[in-house]
Amino acid sequence: MKSIEKAVEALKQSKYIVAFTGAGISAESGIAPFRGENGIWNKYEEKLFEINYFTQHTKEAWSMLCDGFYEAMFKAKPNAAHIVLAKLEKEGYIKAIITQNIDDLHEKAGSKIVYKLHGNASQLHCNNDGNNYPVADFDLTTAPRCKVCNAVLKPDFVFFGEMLPEYDMNMSIKAVSKCDIVIIIGSTGVVYPAASLPYYAKRNNAVIIEINPKPSAFTNEIADIFIPMKAGEAMQKLIDILYIL
Repeated sequence: MKSIEKAVEALKQSKYIVAFTGAGISAESGIAPFRGENGIWNKYEEKLFEINYFTQHTKEAWSMLCDGFYEAMFKAKPNAAHIVLAKLEKEGYIKAIITQNIDDLHEKAGSKIVYKLHGNASQLHCNNDGNNYPVADFDLTTAPRCKVCNAVLKPDFVFFGEMLPEYDMNMSIKAVSKCDIVIIIGSTGVVYPAASLPYYAKRNNAVIIEINPKPSAFTNEIADIFIPMKAGEAMQKLIDILYIL
């Protein structure tokens, strides 16, 4: 509890807090991370998420995406960690959420300012004519096609070999450049360039609070306060103490 109490004290004195979230926060909602014991890479080959493979083998790639990947996304609901972050934003503590996740759970929980470094699985994009569609408009039993030009659509998240969304990356850099606290939740710290952002904040003298069940690449490098707990449990305890004090 000492680490949570230290975190609460830091939050009370802060003027600009940014949350940086990774796969661990959504794992509690039933969405498998890409890496780790139950990760997606244990079920599928990484090449299926390479943009060149998707372009050249669209049918095979969409077969994988339809086979369980999107099913988990559709079923997932925000957990306590997402909900607490939304509450903290509403109360003025959290100024922005920077997420590596593509699942929209922050928005579903009520968060308003969310920068999505790896895109958005709930949208589909036509690389041919630029049209965008909600994924919910398609049943995904077969590869979805553009309603205008009939080209096969691409999920609007970042594949290996693609650039990160320019707007979201630029806004994230601005956020970490002026924040005084970054709360890292559920990120392993190994996926770049996203993982560079907390380091950037640290160089600007921000306090780094990390919430992860196990140490990550961040823990011994930049974390000032490490809370070794699952995201939902830790965030609920944090807000409970914050509201009491």
